[in-house]
Amino acid sequence: MPPRWALLLALLLLTGLPAQGQGHQAHITWDAWGVPHITASDNISLWYAAGWAQAQLHGDLLLRLYAQGRGQAAALGGAAYLEDDLLTHRLNIPQAGADDYAAAPPEFRQLLDAFAAGVTRYVELNPVSIDDTWAGVLPITGADILRHGSRSLRYNFVAGQGIAAARRWQNDQDDTPPPPPSGSNAWAIGPTRAAGGHAMLLANPHQPWADMGLWVEMHFITPDLNLYGAALIGSPVINIGFNERLGWTHTVNTHDGWDLYRLRLSEDGGSYWLDGTLRPLTQREVIVQVREEDGTLRPVPLTVAASEHGPLLARREDGTALALRVVGANASLAAWQWWQMGTARSLAEFEAALEPIHIPMFTIMYADVDGNILHVFNEQIPVHASGDWAFWNNTTPVDRSRPAIIPGDDSQYIWTQFHPYRDLPRVLNPPTGWLQNANEPPWLTTYPPVLRAEDYPPYFAPPPLVWPRPTRSLRLLYEDASITFEELQHAKYDTRMQLADEVLPDLLAAAAASEDELLRRAGAVLAAWDRRADQDSVGAALFTLWAINYVQRVGVGIYAIPFDPADPLHTPRGLADPAGAAAALAEAARTLEATRLIGGGIDVPYGEAFRLRYLDAGVDWPASGGFDVVGTFSILTFVQDTDLRFRAVHGDSFIALVEFSEPIRAKVLLSYGNASQPGSPHVGDQLVLLAERRYRDALITPAQVASAAVRVEAIRIPR
Repeated sequence: MPPRWALLLALLLLTGLPAQGQGHQAHITWDAWGVPHITASDNISLWYAAGWAQAQLHGDLLLRLYAQGRGQAAALGGAAYLEDDLLTHRLNIPQAGADDYAAAPPEFRQLLDAFAAGVTRYVELNPVSIDDTWAGVLPITGADILRHGSRSLRYNFVAGQGIAAARRWQNDQDDTPPPPPSGSNAWAIGPTRAAGGHAMLLANPHQPWADMGLWVEMHFITPDLNLYGAALIGSPVINIGFNERLGWTHTVNTHDGWDLYRLRLSEDGGSYWLDGTLRPLTQREVIVQVREEDGTLRPVPLTVAASEHGPLLARREDGTALALRVVGANASLAAWQWWQMGTARSLAEFEAALEPIHIPMFTIMYADVDGNILHVFNEQIPVHASGDWAFWNNTTPVDRSRPAIIPGDDSQYIWTQFHPYRDLPRVLNPPTGWLQNANEPPWLTTYPPVLRAEDYPPYFAPPPLVWPRPTRSLRLLYEDASITFEELQHAKYDTRMQLADEVLPDLLAAAAASEDELLRRAGAVLAAWDRRADQDSVGAALFTLWAINYVQRVGVGIYAIPFDPADPLHTPRGLADPAGAAAALAEAARTLEATRLIGGGIDVPYGEAFRLRYLDAGVDWPASGGFDVVGTFSILTFVQDTDLRFRAVHGDSFIALVEFSEPIRAKVLLSYGNASQPGSPHVGDQLVLLAERRYRDALITPAQVASAAVRVEAIRIPR
């Protein structure tokens, strides 16, 4: 009997359930943290049960996201969703999803249909637990899964900044900074650097704690698979995960996968100039329905227009328009690629899964039981005949406020080809024994570096660059010659503010020389501070407020000594304008004194001001970890709450630390809990672990799953 069949049967016996009886079945063993451990005899049953489980954990959100992917959210949820539906139709997501489904491999279509059927059937059998606002989207189809995937992957991750830039251009707000992007940390540590002699992997994506940014922690078991990890909400597959042989994670990379083109339109607005001639826009009419308060539907007509460059997203009265061109036309197969990554058993099989680049962006960090570690700057990179990063993108990862707008009247700038996998920056088993990425360009994935930017086309990525968080990531690995699994767990929660190490001496000197009594007191608080964003750190709140109001506004110009790629561990440093920085510190101190947060003003302990909250669920804990700008490795982004404290809404989400010993061992955490459905006990239930900087043991073996079972569902699969 193959060992995986033995694993499957052992789990069924340990859970007291029979093996497959009449018809097809899957069994979901739910643990105390709401993680579904799904056991099935075949992949169709597994995907069906995965849809069932996601609907149980996130039903309301799931149905709403699928409605948005169809461009029908306003017809169900009202006018609040109209703008989103209009954008969905401008991008042609509904029709493209149907076309992609029709062109997908038959096996993939079967699996998509199974997942969609699992979502649908759960909702049909549990109508009381689901908000009936979204019931009209049923039944969910395989095409809906692809529409949602395209909306999330292609138009949120890949082109989200471009869509936001087009909106700012339309509103004549070119200088308005865009919202911060999603980020992540990723480490792979080889046997030569690991104290235990086994490769280790750190997965640490930083995502919004709501909407399509949520992760769903899941465990898949079939006769051929034992795969653990997290799926982005609505995804039928695990996007970050590990099996007994290998694991991978992602970071958002410095990816130029989209371009905005400025078009000159004809006087009637129906054509555009290209290569000296007028070309007609492709136009079609769409009716978007909006549900009114009385339940009636109001039709809203929309003209969807596209040029050779792509869909038109914005127009101005001066006869100009912006068109968006974005990679990822084959992103409908991304889920298929993730599935093949998760079922791979070796480095060779894993890279064979990567080679088509169906996943159009994300750095890939990999480790396995054979001791291999791998970094791939994975993305679909357009082939350009000319131009560097500045021409095509005009941004750096820390200054994305004014992206390049490409001339739209010259066809030489309309790219059609992509670089193959073999062209991508890739590092396998470097001499340093470790790899890292914290969203910076790929050139410093290890140090000393083994990649050279000059060996690649100048439009691949920005020149070598780090900011406080990547610097902290580099230092944590560079300075530890022998890393234990326990040290890896401790390092993940590191809260030292790298920015403070870079600029605090100059800031303190300027504050001490001031005649402003409050500024001198603020300097004294910072002088006594431990430079960490721990719950009890006094001074962290003051420094954070200074950083988000001053450093984010000034950018890299704050530094006296700029970044030197030859010395990334010690540059940049110092303040270019100590007096201006000190004035900003005085303003931050006045703000804290005026708000008088509980526990003090400028000397308020960090955790009193910065909180981990789901107040509707009765959850409110002190936070540790800081904004990206301050350079903590443990990242949280906050918004101000009604009581003037700050509530985490983004950052550390799914965390996995894996040691590829035999058997492997892993620690995991899903910061905000594994459910969003109102009334679920798992909404916010893991925030206490985050507050205490703890993890959970990943339940990988049949015995571990069975011993932790809280509830077991037997799901009959219709065929």
